[in-house]
Amino acid sequence: MGRAWRMPEGNLAMSGLIRPQPGEGNPAELGFVAALALHDLAGSLLDPALLQLKWPNDVLLAGAKMSGILLEREGDVLILGVGVNLAEAPMLPDRPTAALADFGVAADAAAFGERLAESFAKRRAQWRGEGFEAIRTDWLARAHAVGTALWATGPEGRIEGRFAGIAADGALLLDAAGGRRHVIHAGDIWGAPPPREDG
Repeated sequence: MGRAWRMPEGNLAMSGLIRPQPGEGNPAELGFVAALALHDLAGSLLDPALLQLKWPNDVLLAGAKMSGILLEREGDVLILGVGVNLAEAPMLPDRPTAALADFGVAADAAAFGERLAESFAKRRAQWRGEGFEAIRTDWLARAHAVGTALWATGPEGRIEGRFAGIAADGALLLDAAGGRRHVIHAGDIWGAPPPREDG
């Protein structure tokens, strides 16, 4: 999308190769699994009340972006990319950012990555055994409250509404004025009005 990528020293950038197993659900659901795993780990290092999940798989720290997760398919395997602001929060032009170090948490990137892999394995086992509904329930318990005003920008343009949860397939549900419900499968989500390109 034409965005620059910055990875300050001390932050975590890792990719994992995932081979889907028989009996597992839709591989796209693993983005939610990964977000929960990261929330679990970060919540063991600071007050979990400071953390919030933002659709589909960002983890916010005190309302600011702490991490990003990207899931891509390459043939028969998936590549899960994770970036976490451990030591420094890169400045972004369109949203606030935060790092764990800002809240007094000192984390070594290699050790944090190992613990994240373990946390992901536990959440993946839950997903495999209990299905996406269990992951969806846990994800919603850590996300915006239902009714929170959100904005989406994506293929359909700019959509304003109130958070109505996520569908059984992981799509974002936004209730707009007039009783219309938007089902969003891709796009950027904002907790405040995003900047307009026309100024």
